[in-house]
Amino acid sequence: MVVARALRGMNDLFESELWLWRKIEYTIRTIFALYGYDEIRTPILEELALFKRSIGEATDIVEKEMFLVPDGEHNYCMRPENTAAVVRALIERGDLSHDSEEKLYYIGPMFRKERPQKGRLRQFHQFGIEAFGISDASADIEIIVMINHLFESLGLDDLELRINSLGLPDERAGFKLLLKDYLSNFKSQLCEDCQRRLETNTLRVLDCKKPGCKEIAAQAPHILDALSEDSRVHFNQVIQGLAAQNVAYKIDHSLVRGLDYYNRTVFEFVATSGLGAQNAVAAGGRYDGLFQTLGNKFDMPAIGCAGGIERMVMLLQEKNLERLNQEVALSLVAADGAGQERVFALGYALRKLGVAADFCLSKKSVKAQMRRANRLKSRFVIVIGENEILKNHVIIKSLERDFSQELELDAQKLALFINRKD
Repeated sequence: MVVARALRGMNDLFESELWLWRKIEYTIRTIFALYGYDEIRTPILEELALFKRSIGEATDIVEKEMFLVPDGEHNYCMRPENTAAVVRALIERGDLSHDSEEKLYYIGPMFRKERPQKGRLRQFHQFGIEAFGISDASADIEIIVMINHLFESLGLDDLELRINSLGLPDERAGFKLLLKDYLSNFKSQLCEDCQRRLETNTLRVLDCKKPGCKEIAAQAPHILDALSEDSRVHFNQVIQGLAAQNVAYKIDHSLVRGLDYYNRTVFEFVATSGLGAQNAVAAGGRYDGLFQTLGNKFDMPAIGCAGGIERMVMLLQEKNLERLNQEVALSLVAADGAGQERVFALGYALRKLGVAADFCLSKKSVKAQMRRANRLKSRFVIVIGENEILKNHVIIKSLERDFSQELELDAQKLALFINRKD
């Protein structure tokens, strides 16, 4: 017998976790709205060429991690990230000018064919924010301050902000040559992946987590020393702006990010405990130039950030937060057959009036129905049988305190009583 199973690295989610997901998503939407960001939703399936052009063909994502969906002469893929898709969506929508400014956010699943481990899945969920049309360091500051605000609001305080600059493309190209010269002296000591990256994506060697490569990278030249005066001023404005907003940071010379489109500011919020090796909770940077790379007639400066919702859930689970159950305002208990029929009609009527009313869909004893009411932590309970129907009155009893009251058996009057503020 074949047992149906979820695909490796793709998880089912139940209420025991989803209440934390909803808490995170609600906080994201609330905080981002304060900063003037609007939501965007893009397709899960995109043209493979979109990510080859934006991320870079020599990146690990394109080379090894894409979920490909061939369809005749077309090559599609499940989106591995969403920045390129958001830029594609804006270009396709049109109505862009040199003066355009857009502030967008998204929440949704991404897909990468990675080896599943703690904090790393093949289907994972991200929130993301993107700001377009602002080249000034003020946009970099706002994005980072907003993410810091989000984490503070969620109580995720064991995070460290790490920041660096990659400079402009020509500065970055010059630094790559300098870095390659240095790393070539240690090529035989680098891991197999880094030996390949040395030729195809040199900066990624600085990002390797293997001890030997980290030790070599620690003595490598710093890209901040290769910046032009303009890029140096931009980076100093960013860190000064963060300091003015009391956002603590650490300059990390090994922080380079894994995607080709990044330039100037790059940053990560890293968990100091609780996640193990996969400890980046949110990361991003500036990607001026991507609009023209994807075919727009002119460029729009841009900066963005994406955060891992699964990793945020894991950190919140460690805090043992008290779960907020969905409130059941009223449990309706049927005492007999006539009562059950009236319970159904009353329950549906109360729900249409906005009252969370619960009742058993199958016949159960009064004792079993009362146990259900207690298990659901209902605020009130009503028992309905032939006597209550004849009198057209019921006793509504509080399960939170010693209190009961006789009321008319009428949905409107019961709803008014339950929704009163005293």
